[in-house]
Amino acid sequence: MSTWSRNRNGRAGKAGTTSDVGVASERLAAVLAAAATGLLIGGLALAFFWAPEDADQGFSQKIFYIHVPIALTAYACFAFGAWKAVRLLWTGERRYDLESYTAIHMGVIFGLLTLVTGSIWAKVSWGQWWTWGERQLVLFLILFLFYSSYFMLRYSTDPGPRRERNSAVYALFGVVLIPVSFLAVRIAGTILHPTIFTHTGANLPGTMLVSFCVCLAGMLALAATLYHVELAGKRIDASLRELRELLA
Repeated sequence: MSTWSRNRNGRAGKAGTTSDVGVASERLAAVLAAAATGLLIGGLALAFFWAPEDADQGFSQKIFYIHVPIALTAYACFAFGAWKAVRLLWTGERRYDLESYTAIHMGVIFGLLTLVTGSIWAKVSWGQWWTWGERQLVLFLILFLFYSSYFMLRYSTDPGPRRERNSAVYALFGVVLIPVSFLAVRIAGTILHPTIFTHTGANLPGTMLVSFCVCLAGMLALAATLYHVELAGKRIDASLRELRELLA
């Protein structure tokens, strides 16, 4: 015998649907977590024990297999958050607001890790933690600070459609900085920021390219895992908040 309840629109639906979605989300998060663990362990093992050392930087170049995948993952998270913002503005469905917020939160976390690992690499290679003369560093910092300000804008407005629209528009403005920051690396062409892919193909030896791709896949899987876990938690929190309001 099925248990039935009514949704916000007053239409009947199975109460077990929400539970089924939650179970599916947990399973997906578990699969992604397992994939991220395997790929990251395998990728780092390949990077440190199989891929050769760089002719110019030696062993310190190994941080490349951590720093660059983290940076590309940050770009992907910001872009995904902007896409969810477009979906919100286009369809008006409120669920996209929480999805966009979560993706941007992930982007800020990986953006911070990008700056930290980049500073470590710079200290080893250049002898200083930061230099304002490198345009790619400055542009990524601007991108990071822009999306960090997203949260100040969001929480300066009361919850509701107005805050959701303002947040979505802000997320869309920030996505313009992504190709600018990405192309700065290609234009600068420094040793610290090598161009991996060119119009003629990969600019890395086969062993280094394979190691890099596995690390990148692992980092993306890690971000996807964290995204699904945080999103599930925020949805539960939102549901509890709505329930408290109804009971009040």
